[in-house]
Amino acid sequence: MKLDVQGRDVVQGAYRIETDAGRVLVPECLMEGLRPGERPSHQEAYEWIAAHSRQICRAIETLTAGRPPRPPYDLITLLHLAE
Repeated sequence: MKLDVQGRDVVQGAYRIETDAGRVLVPECLMEGLRPGERPSHQEAYEWIAAHSRQICRAIETLTAGRPPRPPYDLITLLHLAE
């Protein structure tokens, strides 16, 4: 599954990610360990997303099937399905 980071959504405190299955928001709180109590840098966030791409893709597949992903990936929000 392709996973393309579309940038940060400042209001949501999350990164927009586009996949073959659709678009999601991955909240920065999942990256808490990078800088405890602080927001991760863009570079850190992109590296974290790349390192966790398998888990993120699995969560997206679960969401598109209408089921909740396993924690902590249940915090990922499905914005819309791919057309």
